[in-house]
Amino acid sequence: MNPSPFAQPYPTRRTVLRAAVAAGATLPLLSACVTSGKDSDTKAETGAKSSTNPLGVKEDAPLEVVIFKGGYGDDYAKKAEGLYTSKYPKATIDHKGIQKVGEALQPRFVANTPPDVVDNTGAGRLDLATLVGAKQLSDLKDLLEAPSFDDPAVKVKDTLLPGVIEDGTFDGSTLVLNFTYTAWGLWYSKPLFASKGWTYPKTWDEMMALCATIKAAGIAPWTYQGKYPEYMNDPLLTMAAKTGGTDLLKAVDNLQPNAWKSDAFKAAAEAFAELAAKGYIMAGSEALSHTESQAAWCQGKAAFIPCGSWLEAEQKDVAPKGFDMVMGAVPARTASDKMGGAAIQAASSEAFIVPSKAKNVAGGMEYLRILFSKQSAKSFAESAGTLPAVVGATDGLTLSSGLDSTSAAVKAAGKEAFTFRFRTWYAPLAKAVDDATGELINKRATPAEWADRIQKAADAIAKDSSVKKYTR
Repeated sequence: MNPSPFAQPYPTRRTVLRAAVAAGATLPLLSACVTSGKDSDTKAETGAKSSTNPLGVKEDAPLEVVIFKGGYGDDYAKKAEGLYTSKYPKATIDHKGIQKVGEALQPRFVANTPPDVVDNTGAGRLDLATLVGAKQLSDLKDLLEAPSFDDPAVKVKDTLLPGVIEDGTFDGSTLVLNFTYTAWGLWYSKPLFASKGWTYPKTWDEMMALCATIKAAGIAPWTYQGKYPEYMNDPLLTMAAKTGGTDLLKAVDNLQPNAWKSDAFKAAAEAFAELAAKGYIMAGSEALSHTESQAAWCQGKAAFIPCGSWLEAEQKDVAPKGFDMVMGAVPARTASDKMGGAAIQAASSEAFIVPSKAKNVAGGMEYLRILFSKQSAKSFAESAGTLPAVVGATDGLTLSSGLDSTSAAVKAAGKEAFTFRFRTWYAPLAKAVDDATGELINKRATPAEWADRIQKAADAIAKDSSVKKYTR
C-alpha cells in the first residue's frame, strides 16, 4: 500500500484507505489549483447510443487509460482494455501504468488535455477536492444508470457493494467510482480456535467469557497496533454504531452537539475499558508498531487483533503455514442494538475518474462499465487477493481463508455495511479520537473522560468557520 498523506510517524494502510474514502476532501496533494488553462479545441468524441452501445461510444475513437501501478499492478486494467478492444476493434488504446499520478497529470488537467480515464490512487494522487471545485470531473450518472456489461437487465449502480456510490459522491453528483472494497473486523486463527474448542463470540458478554478462557490457557486474548491506537477505534466505533444505528453515524459526522456522549458510545467505551482493566490486552502492546503486533499475533502470542481486510496480504510472509486467519464481525454490545450482529464497517477505495475535458468521455465511461463487470472483477480478485467493489465478484472462486471470510462478512452484512466519514472530513477530530482511545485502553482515561475529550474536539471544529463542513 502507499504512504499515507497524513502526517504520522509511520503511514498505515488504514489511514490511506480512509483517505481514499474521503476522495481527497481534506488532502491538499496538489501545489496548484486546477482552475484555468486553455479550453481544448477538440470536442468530445461520441457515437450513436443503442442497446448495445448505451453510452454512445464512437467505435473508432482512441482511448487513453492511466492506471496507478502500485501493489495491484496494472494487468487487471489491461485485461479490461482487452475486453474494450474486443467490442470496439477499431479503437486504439494508449495505456500508461505509472506511480506518481498527480505529478504526471496535473499539468494536463491545467491545460484541459487530460486522459479519458484515470486510476487516481497513490500518495501522489491528484487532489480530488480541487478537481471537483474546478468542475474537471464528469458526472457518472449515465454510467450508473446504464445496463451492466454482464447483464443488460441490471443497471451498473445495482452491481456495486453498499456505500460505493456514496463514497464517490460530492454535493449530490457521483464523480468517482472506487474499484476495491475494504472491511474492518476482528481477526483470529481458525485452526487455533478449532484446536482449543473456542467459538467466535457474537456478543460482548461472550467475548469477555472467552477472553477469560484464553488468558487461562496462557495466551493474551487481544493485541493491537499499539503505536497507532486508531486500529482499536474500529471495533470500538463499530460497536457503538451497531448500538446507535445510522442516526449515530449522522450525528457524529455532522458534528452534532453531544454526539460522542451518547449512550451508545458510553457503552462501547466502557466495554473497551473493561478489556483493559481485566488484563485482556497483551502486555507491551502500546509500544508496538503495526508490523510488530501483527507478527506477535501470527506467532500465537495473542488470539485477536483488530484490522482491515488487507491484513492477510500484509502477513503473507509472516504467518506460519496453516495459520489460516479469518475475520469476524465485532460482537454486539446490547440485545437491543439498532443494527444486526453481522453489521461491519466497510468502504471502497482505488478511485477511478473520467475527466470532463477528456476527448473520449463516453469511452472512459464505457471502460469503467467493463472494468466494473463481474468478469473483470473476478479476474482482479484472483490476481490481487483483494475484494472488488462488485457484488458477487468472488462467487465460485477458490479463495484464501482471509479473503473468503471477508467476502462472507460483507455478504452477511448486506446493507448494514457502513462507514464513518468524520475521519477523513476532519483530520484534527480523527487525531483526537485516536489519542483518546489510546488513553482509554491503557487505563489513563475513564470512558467519561474519553467522551469529553473527543466531544470538545468536535465542538471546536463545528465552531471554526474556517473549516469546510460536510453533511451526510
